[in-house]
Amino acid sequence: MTPRRRAERDPNPGTVMTPSDPPPDRQADQRLAVALRYDGKADPAPKVAATGRGLVAERILALARENGVPIHEDPDLAALLGKLDLDAFIPVEAFVAVAEILAYLYRQNGKMQELNASR
Repeated sequence: MTPRRRAERDPNPGTVMTPSDPPPDRQADQRLAVALRYDGKADPAPKVAATGRGLVAERILALARENGVPIHEDPDLAALLGKLDLDAFIPVEAFVAVAEILAYLYRQNGKMQELNASR
Protein backbone atom coordinates (compact mmCIF):
# COMPACT_ATOMS: atom_id res chain seq x y z
CA MET A 1 0.00 0.00 0.00
CA THR A 2 1.39 3.41 -0.87
CA PRO A 3 2.00 5.96 1.91
CA ARG A 4 -0.68 8.23 0.45
CA ARG A 5 -3.28 5.47 0.44
CA ARG A 6 -2.28 4.46 3.94
CA ALA A 7 -2.60 8.06 5.18
CA GLU A 8 -6.00 8.48 3.56
CA ARG A 9 -7.26 5.13 4.84
CA ASP A 10 -6.02 5.68 8.36
CA PRO A 11 -6.77 9.33 9.23
CA ASN A 12 -5.97 8.86 12.92
CA PRO A 13 -2.76 6.83 12.80
CA GLY A 14 -1.87 6.99 16.45
CA THR A 15 -0.07 8.93 19.06
CA VAL A 16 2.96 10.48 17.43
CA MET A 17 3.69 12.22 14.18
CA THR A 18 7.35 12.95 13.55
CA PRO A 19 7.98 15.52 10.81
CA SER A 20 11.35 16.84 9.84
CA ASP A 21 12.83 19.30 7.43
CA PRO A 22 15.78 17.93 5.51
CA PRO A 23 19.17 18.98 6.88
CA PRO A 24 20.73 21.76 4.79
CA ASP A 25 23.79 19.66 4.01
CA ARG A 26 21.73 16.95 2.28
CA GLN A 27 20.39 17.02 -1.25
CA ALA A 28 16.88 16.09 -0.09
CA ASP A 29 14.40 18.78 -0.95
CA GLN A 30 11.25 17.38 0.63
CA ARG A 31 9.86 17.28 4.14
CA LEU A 32 9.49 13.88 5.81
CA ALA A 33 6.65 12.77 8.11
CA VAL A 34 6.28 9.49 9.97
CA ALA A 35 3.18 8.43 11.90
CA LEU A 36 3.38 5.84 14.65
CA ARG A 37 0.66 3.64 16.13
CA TYR A 38 0.93 1.83 19.43
CA ASP A 39 -1.53 -0.55 21.04
CA GLY A 40 0.09 -1.63 24.29
CA LYS A 41 -2.29 -4.59 24.62
CA ALA A 42 -1.67 -6.01 21.14
CA ASP A 43 1.79 -4.86 20.07
CA PRO A 44 5.21 -5.34 21.67
CA ALA A 45 6.35 -1.95 20.30
CA PRO A 46 5.03 1.02 18.30
CA LYS A 47 4.60 0.48 14.55
CA VAL A 48 4.99 2.75 11.54
CA ALA A 49 1.45 3.67 10.48
CA ALA A 50 2.33 6.07 7.65
CA THR A 51 5.38 7.67 6.13
CA GLY A 52 5.92 10.04 3.27
CA ARG A 53 7.85 12.94 1.79
CA GLY A 54 6.75 16.16 0.17
CA LEU A 55 3.03 16.33 -0.55
CA VAL A 56 2.40 12.98 1.16
CA ALA A 57 4.13 14.29 4.30
CA GLU A 58 1.99 17.43 4.20
CA ARG A 59 -1.14 15.25 3.86
CA ILE A 60 -0.08 13.11 6.85
CA LEU A 61 0.47 16.26 8.92
CA ALA A 62 -2.87 17.76 7.81
CA LEU A 63 -4.71 14.57 8.79
CA ALA A 64 -2.96 14.57 12.16
CA ARG A 65 -4.01 18.17 12.83
CA GLU A 66 -7.59 17.49 11.70
CA ASN A 67 -7.84 14.49 14.03
CA GLY A 68 -6.09 15.97 17.05
CA VAL A 69 -3.03 13.71 16.76
CA PRO A 70 -0.05 15.32 18.51
CA ILE A 71 2.88 16.28 16.31
CA HIS A 72 6.45 16.04 17.58
CA GLU A 73 9.38 17.30 15.55
CA ASP A 74 12.60 15.30 15.68
CA PRO A 75 14.59 15.21 12.42
CA ASP A 76 16.96 12.44 13.52
CA LEU A 77 14.15 10.18 14.72
CA ALA A 78 12.12 10.89 11.56
CA ALA A 79 15.10 9.98 9.39
CA LEU A 80 15.53 6.66 11.22
CA LEU A 81 11.83 5.78 11.22
CA GLY A 82 11.30 6.98 7.65
CA LYS A 83 13.48 4.12 6.40
CA LEU A 84 11.12 1.49 7.84
CA ASP A 85 8.33 -0.29 5.99
CA LEU A 86 4.69 0.32 6.87
CA ASP A 87 3.54 -1.78 9.85
CA ALA A 88 7.18 -2.38 10.88
CA PHE A 89 7.92 -2.21 14.58
CA ILE A 90 10.29 0.57 15.57
CA PRO A 91 13.89 -0.59 16.00
CA VAL A 92 15.50 -0.99 19.40
CA GLU A 93 17.63 2.11 18.72
CA ALA A 94 14.44 4.23 18.73
CA PHE A 95 12.83 2.78 21.87
CA VAL A 96 14.11 5.38 24.33
CA ALA A 97 13.27 8.37 22.14
CA VAL A 98 9.79 7.10 21.30
CA ALA A 99 9.13 6.06 24.91
CA GLU A 100 9.97 9.58 26.12
CA ILE A 101 7.58 11.09 23.57
CA LEU A 102 4.80 8.64 24.45
CA ALA A 103 5.28 9.22 28.19
CA TYR A 104 5.00 12.98 27.69
CA LEU A 105 1.85 12.57 25.57
CA TYR A 106 0.26 10.17 28.03
CA ARG A 107 0.91 12.63 30.86
CA GLN A 108 -0.63 15.44 28.81
CA ASN A 109 -3.66 13.32 27.93
CA GLY A 110 -4.14 12.45 31.61
CA LYS A 111 -4.04 16.12 32.53
CA MET A 112 -6.57 16.92 29.80
CA GLN A 113 -8.92 14.19 31.07
CA GLU A 114 -8.65 15.55 34.62
CA LEU A 115 -9.46 19.08 33.41
CA ASN A 116 -12.46 17.86 31.42
CA ALA A 117 -13.76 15.79 34.35
CA SER A 118 -13.62 18.77 36.72
CA ARG A 119 -15.80 20.93 34.47
